[in-house]
Parts: sequence; C-alpha cells; structure tokens
Amino acid sequence: KEGPGPSCAMKACGEAPHQVLGRLRFLLQCSECFRRARALPAALCYVPREVQYKICKDPSAPAAAAARSLLSVWDSPGPARGGRAAMIEVRKGGCLRASGEEYCNSAGLWVKLSKEQLEEYASTRGLAEGWVLAQRFGEGGDKLVPVDSVERIQCQHQTLGVDYRPAVSWEQVVDLTYSIRLGEMPRLIEQDEAAVQKFRSVPPGWTYEHDMELGRFLYDHSEKKLQSADCVKEHINSIEVSSHAEDCAAAHLTDNLTHTFWESNGPPGQHWVRLNMKKGAIVKVACASLATSPLSVPHGSAISLHAMCRNSYQNICILRDMKTHVPVLEIRFLECRAQGYNVRLQGIKIVSFWEWDLILNAGMFQPARLVRYPLLERVEADVLYRRAVLIQRFVQLLESVLCYLIPLSEDSIGTFNSMKPFLLLSKQSEALIAHCLQSSESSAPDCLPKLYINRLLAREHRANPALDPSCRNAVFTQLYEGLSSSKNNQPLDYRWPLTYSQWWECDFVTEGVIDSGGGFRDSLTDVSEELCPSSSDVPVPLPFFVRTSNQANSSSDTRDRYVPNPSCKDFPKYEWIGQLMGAALRSKEFLILSLPALVWKQLAGEEVSWSRDFATVDSELVKLLEVLERVDKEGFEFMFGRELTYTTVLSDQRVVELIPNGSNTAVRYEDRREFIRLVQKARLEESKEQIAAIRAGLLRVVPQPVLDLLTWQQIERRICGDPEITVAELRKFIKFEDFPPDDTRIKYFFEALNNFTSEDLSHFLKFATGRSRLPVQINIYPERSNSEAWDVMPQSSTCSCSFFLPNYSTAKICEEMLRYAVYNCMSIDTDKDE
Repeated sequence: KEGPGPSCAMKACGEAPHQVLGRLRFLLQCSECFRRARALPAALCYVPREVQYKICKDPSAPAAAAARSLLSVWDSPGPARGGRAAMIEVRKGGCLRASGEEYCNSAGLWVKLSKEQLEEYASTRGLAEGWVLAQRFGEGGDKLVPVDSVERIQCQHQTLGVDYRPAVSWEQVVDLTYSIRLGEMPRLIEQDEAAVQKFRSVPPGWTYEHDMELGRFLYDHSEKKLQSADCVKEHINSIEVSSHAEDCAAAHLTDNLTHTFWESNGPPGQHWVRLNMKKGAIVKVACASLATSPLSVPHGSAISLHAMCRNSYQNICILRDMKTHVPVLEIRFLECRAQGYNVRLQGIKIVSFWEWDLILNAGMFQPARLVRYPLLERVEADVLYRRAVLIQRFVQLLESVLCYLIPLSEDSIGTFNSMKPFLLLSKQSEALIAHCLQSSESSAPDCLPKLYINRLLAREHRANPALDPSCRNAVFTQLYEGLSSSKNNQPLDYRWPLTYSQWWECDFVTEGVIDSGGGFRDSLTDVSEELCPSSSDVPVPLPFFVRTSNQANSSSDTRDRYVPNPSCKDFPKYEWIGQLMGAALRSKEFLILSLPALVWKQLAGEEVSWSRDFATVDSELVKLLEVLERVDKEGFEFMFGRELTYTTVLSDQRVVELIPNGSNTAVRYEDRREFIRLVQKARLEESKEQIAAIRAGLLRVVPQPVLDLLTWQQIERRICGDPEITVAELRKFIKFEDFPPDDTRIKYFFEALNNFTSEDLSHFLKFATGRSRLPVQINIYPERSNSEAWDVMPQSSTCSCSFFLPNYSTAKICEEMLRYAVYNCMSIDTDKDE
C-alpha cells in the first residue's frame, strides 16, 4: 500500500478503531443513497432540538449598548426575506434558548427559535417561529455562541454522573449510531424532527447528477478556486503612510508599476504603512516588495526578513491565513540594515476574500452564478443550501477516513465511485495524492537519451499515411524505436521528480535546434497531433486511435474525440502511450489526447453509462436505440421490416455479428430489447483490450491510489491541460519584461488577442511555448534582433517560453501578423545559426 498508513491517520485524526469502522459503514450507506437519490441517513441530517447560546458583546460597541442584550426576532431569516417581528432582551449573564436549526445567507448566520422557546418573552408570544441573527457578516456586532448553561451541566452531573457527556453534534450521532462499543452509551440529545425532515427530504426530480453538479459548484466557488492574484483595489479602502503622504506616494504601493515606489523619511523606528480594510475582507496572504527590511506585523510580533540584494526588490510574505476580519493592518519598520535610516517599498499585494465567500451560505446560489450549472438553475436557493450542507458533512467524514479507503479493492470500486465527485472538496485528497506521487519517485537519469528525429519525413507521412502503412516515419515511431534501441538500453520508468522537466533530447534532422527543452516539448506536441489530430480535415497518421462517429454529427457537442482503434492489436505501443500519459500526469508537461468521457472513465476505474457516456462517442446510435425501445410493433415493422439483423458497426467501421450467424438473423419486435443489450455491450467493450493496455502502462508510472483519488475529469486535466483557452485565463500566465509603462505594443497585443478564437489562442501558446494548453508561464520581451523595425513577424523561443513583440502601427496589423505567425511559422529554427 502506498500512502500514509492507518496508524499515521489515527494519530492525526484521533479516531479509535471502532469509530473508523463505523464511519466506513456509514459512508458506504450514504454513497448508496446519493447514487440512488434516496433519503440520506438520519444521522447525517441530525439537528439537536435545543441549543443554548451565550451573547458575546462587541468590544467596540458604546457603553450604553454593551449594558443591554437586545435581539431582533424576524419571522424568517431576513431581513431581505421577512419582516422584523419583535425585540427580545436576554438578561445579563443569561443564555438564549434556541433550536439547533441554523441557516446561513449573505447577511450572516441565523438560529431558529421554536414556538415553545418564544413563549419565554412577552413580545413574541403567539409567534409560530422566529429567527435571530447569531453572527453578522462583515459588520462586527454582538455574536451568539453555543454553550451549555451552568444549571444544565449541574443537573446532568447530579443525575447522570460527572463523566456524562451527551451527544450534541451530528458527528457524535454518526459515531454512536454506527460504531459498536462496550459499556453504557452516551445519550443522544433529542433531535429536531422538523429540521431533520427538511434535510432528509429529496427534492422533486433530484438525481445523483444533481449532487455531482452541486459538488462541482461548491468546488468552483471554494477558497482555492476563488483565489485571485491581487485584491488590493477590491478589499482595501485606503492606505496611509508615515511620510510623504502629501506627495500621494502611497498610491505607488498599488499601481503595479516597476519604476515607482514609496520611501520613508525620518528617524529609524518611526516608519509605518497602514492598510484600512473594507468591511468583511479577510486577508489570506499579504506581501511587501521592498529593498530593505526587517518588518513587523500588528500586535508586536516582529519577523526578521532580510532582502538579499540592495539593488532589487524582494517579495516578502508578512501575513498569512487570517481567520477573521481585521479593520486595520499596520506594517511597522523597526530598523534598517547597515545602520540606515529609511526604507524603500515598491508595492503591497494581498490575496483576500469576502467573509461570506468563505462560509457556505444560501447567498452563494445566485442565478448569475448558476448559469454554468444547468441542472441547478431552477432549484430554489434554500434547497441547494440544505443539500450542500449535507455534502459538506459527508466530505468532512470522508476526509477523516480517506487514507483507510485507498487503495481500493476490486469489490469496493463500484461503491467508492459514487464518492469520487465529492473528493474535489476534500483537502486531504490533494495531500494524499502528493504523498503517493512523491513516495513512488525514482531518481532522474544521469544523462538524457538523445534521439534523432526527421520531422520532414514525418510531415510527408502525415500528409499521406497510405504511402507508409508501417508508420515508421512518424515522430511517434521514431521516438518509440529510438528509446527501444540498443543505444538507450536502460528503459525509462517516467517516475521522476516534478522538477525533472525533460525526458529526452531531440536532434531534429535538417533543423537548427539546440534542445534545452523546447525541442522535447515540440516532440510531445507532434506525438499528440499524430495520435489525435486537432483538425477533422486531415487523415489520422497512426493506427492507434480512430475518429468517433460524432465527428460527422453536426448536432454533437463532442465532435473532436477519438477512441482506441478496436482493430489495432499493437498492445506494447498502447502501453507506452499509457506510460507517456502517466509521465505527463506526474510532471508539468502535457500529452494532449482528445478522448471522450467513455475512455477517461475506464482509465480512472469508474463505471460507464450507455446513455450518458457512449453519447460522447455516437450520440445518434444512443438516440436510435432509445427510439427502438419505445416504438410499437407497427412502427417497428414500418421502420425496419426484416432489414434489422444481429450486427453492429464498430468505431473502426467493421461490421460484427452479435450472435452466431447474426448477419442472416432478423431481429423480431419481441426480441428488440435483447438486441439493444447486445449492441450496447459490443459497443461499450469494443476498445476494452486497448484501454486495458493503456491503463496498464499508466499504472506502471502512476500508483493505483492516485487514480483512485482522482476523478476522470481531473486525470484528463492533469494529462492534457485545460482544453479551453480564454484571453482572461491567458493573461494570468503572461509576464511583460523590459517594457516602459503604458507601452502601445502591450495595448495592441491584447487588442489582437481579444479577436482570437480559442483555437487561435492555442496556436499562439504553441508558438510561444511549444505547448497547446495552459498552465504555462509566458515571458514577453520587446523585439531585440531588430528593435527599430516596424510591422514585422514576431519571434519566440520555446525553450525559455519567451515571446518577442515587435513594434506595430495598429492593433489590426498586430493581429494579422500574429495570427499568420502562429499558424505558419511553427518550426523552431532560430536557436542557432546555420
């Protein structure tokens, strides 16, 4: 077993063996409920009937307000949704009795008061229910904190003993319900039946696909995905400085310019920068770019941070992972190096979030955010919120026992697959994946295999594959045979560390290339293009994959996919393809294979569905069989007569018989369902052997637990990169070097890219980096070889991922030259002179 062992996890999580086994049983039951869209177990939906809350006063409130504890009671979790029903006062030192039902929206966290609990206050008698704001987002104020009252604790100890600990949380209820233990069990606090029923009820029309889409929504709106590069302008109200305030020098700290700065002025120890934060902003990372240090952060916690170079700026992290909103952050400069007096600060960058974005709440489910999630669009926000709470609870338990589930046994794969979509939300899974990959690394080779590749012959073969049935001139074959030759007698295992970025060195015959990485990446791109051509107008130069039927179907949204060729039995090469895929998964390189979900799911060990997954291969056949199943006898005879036989056409266009002598046996109306079953089986398993060979090669490089922890979409993204490229995404990976501020070249460059399609952008990426997908860093410099020339072709160096931008007269000319270059100037022949 690769990965952390049970003892390690038990120490980390503190669970006893009976708790672990109980949680495993519970998770299996939950996963089956998710899968079949049934009511989830009551333990997952547990809500206590009563909770006592203590009021924690806001220390910044006026004295008069601090003396009294007045709470507004609303008839629903408002105020936007309902009207204020009454005001109640809680006596000093007392507690507020409320139900355990909570509701979180963009205003904050609300707790519910039942009719019985409202009877304690004269102003709320007669109300059926009431809601009190326990914690307001972004505005401070009093907070309600759940506690046990002194009277209740004393009563419990008198009647049940001093060791009595009632189960008051849903986690405790799960452990008590599903774990077998000796001795007297703690008693369960009575549950709120109405609240539990709200959780347990399955929304009308709800399916497992809805839960998967909701899990994807929660992942896309998690802290990890919401994180942006710099939030200064969004989350900071103003910046104050200790000196030069009248010169507007503080503005230089946020202008993102490399030639501006703020410099202190005055005696040492008196320099500071103060950030006035907007209400509700929580800082996760704060960095300062400075030429001298050390610094201190609030509350007198000083950190000694020394810049290594006086003539350049260094980014230094001064704050990380704050949990709550702080209205003012002050950076103090305690002393300067070499007995200096002043400090120069080039800029301040922060990564921060709104408080309400970090906490699951119903306000997240706004119609504008649900546009990308069609299954969720018409579902009420309250329903989505309650379902999301249950998914969050499920993931919390899953994380506590995840290391006991991996790697999977053969008989548990089907059950675990229904948990896989929720692994996106697990923080533990990423750590386990990293551990499994790192622990299975091998040492990098002492020297790179050197391969001689003739791309001229490969291009000729690609233009007319029929002239070379053996495909010996393809780049794929040249690489395979070069690595298998006696000169490279030590086989590559592809399990190298992440930092090992070049697997072989290419010497391109007749091309002037010094391969420092760019030539190697070009060879991977060539292999990708030979296996699965990006254009539908060219022949497929290798026999390993064939185009799906959807490529000829204009109504399909998966028209660019390929499947393993059922006729090709060259399994060693399929296994090598799997090894290359594994190497890409482990590294920062990409092998772009346009495969449908049907193939990726089988590589990931997930179950496949005919209606959902095979539709990505041949949607017309899926629809035809649906019609065949529903048609009446008269319609069947009219549509097919006796022409429908027990045969089907595979993806390689071969006609195969489904039963002995099937081509001569007509399908009767009464037997149509058996015919449908046989067609589905034949088509779903047509590439079974080829996929098994690819998976075998993949598992030689990637440990089984990693595939167990990744969904098929994650595996595809790690191997192939992100398929869609937008200018907004591309900008995140572009860095401009040595350009003066407000340079028109940068302006024209982005105006040109804004008119590019996703395919254009993919070609640009390949021109600049040798890769066709993100993420990859692109460094853009001014044209150096002919800096005075205008309206000339741009140049690039794929080895260093550098792009050289010339001067252009207009944005239109820039667009035309750039588009011509990325489509027509793909040979890298400028790395060395002839």
